[in-house]
Amino acid sequence: MDLLTWIIVGLVAGVLASLVMGGTGFGIIGDIVIGIVGAFVGGWLFRRLGVSSPMGGLAGVIFVAFIGAVVLIFILRLIRGGRRPAV
Repeated sequence: MDLLTWIIVGLVAGVLASLVMGGTGFGIIGDIVIGIVGAFVGGWLFRRLGVSSPMGGLAGVIFVAFIGAVVLIFILRLIRGGRRPAV
């Protein structure tokens, strides 16, 4: 995949994961980073579990990145104590 595809996958996965996890997001750059790191976490997790994405192509990559991003946000919230800054 080229750089633009990684950025798009990261952005979509990061934004969706932030919405599902009940947050306001991490900003556009933060969501891209969460999504890209989530793609690696999701790929590792899927390989360890011995499962594959139910979809193929770009949709499958986004799905795996989304699952990884959700796991990553969950772990980050555990480490940080789950508190959100006051607005």
